[in-house]
Amino acid sequence: MSNIDDVLAFNRGFVASKGYEAHLTDKFPDKKLAVLSCMDTRLSVLLQEALGLQNGDAKIIKNAGALVPSPWDSAMRSLIVAVYELGVEEIMVVAHTACGACHMSFGHFREEMRRRGIPEEALQRSDVDLDAWLEGFHDTEDSVRRTVATIREHPLMARDVTVRGFIIDSATGALQEVC
Repeated sequence: MSNIDDVLAFNRGFVASKGYEAHLTDKFPDKKLAVLSCMDTRLSVLLQEALGLQNGDAKIIKNAGALVPSPWDSAMRSLIVAVYELGVEEIMVVAHTACGACHMSFGHFREEMRRRGIPEEALQRSDVDLDAWLEGFHDTEDSVRRTVATIREHPLMARDVTVRGFIIDSATGALQEVC
């Protein structure tokens, strides 16, 4: 049985036992807060617990590195929707220690992609700069500052929205404010 099959079997029991009832809420975040963070598995539960967030308190947006690499990417789109559709008034950017996106690059992935059968023409696309698209960062504090600046300076971001940046210790959950 695959991991997905295990998840599906668990889900059937969860629904049958009405396990969802403890999590019922609506689409509006109670704390009017959005958190952009990394998809790292160490933060799956730790992030919300370390921030004191319950289900329904905040919009949690996760990607590789807690980045907004382009003002028009999906993370920024989600934040814009959170502000204008869901009433978000504050945004936290929360990167973390020992992040895998630190020093990440297309060069790092190229050989693994070849090994797994990705054709050379896909690795040399002319319509996408894969070096830029798969670039991570080299300094976590600088990355947080750049991401916060991108959000704050976005032409569609309301100026009354508070945007602050942090680094969370991926072992203890301790927060350090960056900006």
